[in-house]
Amino acid sequence: MQRRIATYVYANDPILQAGVMSQLRQRPEIWLVDDADLDDAEIAVVAADTLDDEVTRTLRALQRGGVPQTMLVLGTIEGNTVVTAAEIGVRGLVRRSEASPETLVHTIARVASGEGIVPSDLLAVLLGQVGRLQRQVLAPRGLQFSGLSEREVEVLRLVAEGQDTAEIARTLNYSERTVKNVLHDVTTRLQLRNRSHAVAYAMREGLI
Repeated sequence: MQRRIATYVYANDPILQAGVMSQLRQRPEIWLVDDADLDDAEIAVVAADTLDDEVTRTLRALQRGGVPQTMLVLGTIEGNTVVTAAEIGVRGLVRRSEASPETLVHTIARVASGEGIVPSDLLAVLLGQVGRLQRQVLAPRGLQFSGLSEREVEVLRLVAEGQDTAEIARTLNYSERTVKNVLHDVTTRLQLRNRSHAVAYAMREGLI
């Protein structure tokens, strides 16, 4: 028997909400839940004209209420919409003009499983925004998207090679206090337990 995805649909326009629900109601993959069963929802589909302040508040309220995943069906998706949606935790974007039952179900299934999905033509916009963030905000501060600076990565690489504090200090021409401070900053900022945990984190992120 096919598993049905518990889906909550919301729109501030009752006609729009009814339209989205009618496209999903007959689909065997979807189980529509109402306000009374919101705790059972695996995903919330929020439909609107644009991603404005009201929609943002609705999304955050749903997330605070425990809905695991959210996606948007929008009449207009501009370049900055993708970044704003990502910042507030939205995992899927669909243009209303492209919101066929098949597209909606496909996106719901992908997002409910933890994937992210946006219209393919907006991926370049998203990547461009990410690149600008790296160049204009992170790089001038010596940071990467991992949250580690180049110096921190280098220290962790040497820890992974088995060097102790004194050896790392000699290799990098730092004082031992500097090496200890670097490791302390990394473990504290990223809430890691110790040096080994920090090395494991860096390896998992592909940094060393």
